[in-house]
Amino acid sequence: MAVAGVALFAGGLGIGGAAASDPTSSDEYIALASAKTGVEEDYESLQEDYDTMSSGLQDRHTELQKREDEVTAAEKALEEREDEVKEAEDAVKERENAVSGAEQKKADNTIREGTWTVGVDIDPGTYRSRDDVGSSCYWAILTSGTNGDDIIANDIPGGGRPSVTLAEGQDFETKRCGTWELQ
Repeated sequence: MAVAGVALFAGGLGIGGAAASDPTSSDEYIALASAKTGVEEDYESLQEDYDTMSSGLQDRHTELQKREDEVTAAEKALEEREDEVKEAEDAVKERENAVSGAEQKKADNTIREGTWTVGVDIDPGTYRSRDDVGSSCYWAILTSGTNGDDIIANDIPGGGRPSVTLAEGQDFETKRCGTWELQ
């Protein structure tokens, strides 16, 4: 028993002695500490990269927001310009319709070669030749329905820009006088 007690005591001293030695001096601890230092350095490097990228990302986000605001402003300006163009187009269309109406009225009140019935073919009023007439120009105001047998007035002006006043119930005959326009 004494031998067993001595053996146990010696074993306890061996275990206690090993526990009393410094664990930071072991090869395993040194290897782990070195690995830990490398990981911490990698972490710090990665953290710096992350911070740089995060800052760049924020800058890009700010720039993107600025560009989106510019695009929104440009779209609004474009819509306003499109509205202005639409208004201008409508105004032009209105003027074109007015001009077309005036041109049509002028065409309706323009007399060319032939015989015209006032109130049917042309409006009553005073007409004047558009250009100077030649010596062969002839015009006549006739009573409608008489086939030219009842001459109210006629002339061979031989030059200048003659004018005539026509009323309903009359026919107007013109030959070689060019175009007449309502005044």
